[in-house]
Amino acid sequence: MNRRTWLQMSALGLLYSSGISAFAEDDKAAPVLTMQGLDANGKKMELTDFLGKTVLVSFFTAGCALCTRDLKLMREFYVSNAKNKFVLLGVNIDQNKKDFDEYNQLIALAVPKDQRFPMVWRNSPGHKDNFGVITRQPTHFVINPKNEFVFKREGSFEPDDWDNLWASLKNP
Repeated sequence: MNRRTWLQMSALGLLYSSGISAFAEDDKAAPVLTMQGLDANGKKMELTDFLGKTVLVSFFTAGCALCTRDLKLMREFYVSNAKNKFVLLGVNIDQNKKDFDEYNQLIALAVPKDQRFPMVWRNSPGHKDNFGVITRQPTHFVINPKNEFVFKREGSFEPDDWDNLWASLKNP
């Protein structure tokens, strides 16, 4: 094994053990992520609607304090970078639609319209995605402007994740 391969394998091992995953650029196993359904307003939405933009997909539940903290920080990033071709997409994974609806009502009352990002309820009839089973809240995926998977974070976003997200905006 040459040094470059060893370094790549070591880096991927560290990323995996820290809760983040990534695929090498030439890795053919990198998933093409898809999602289709209705947003919180009942409008059709597909992940491909955001081609040409970096997308941060955040899976959360309404009652998760860590999710609320992350989404607050992500909302600030979204507001600051929407002009940089960045989209934050919230995917609620509550079992009960009532929880999702109440969360959206709170957002409508507490968050200015220009700071709201698209949200979907994963359990709605007709919703389809291939993000797999979400076992930790929150779980975040970063997708580049070509709709290619960049990395996944299970749990709260880490400082390096913010750096990597920022870099993805600068290097589409």
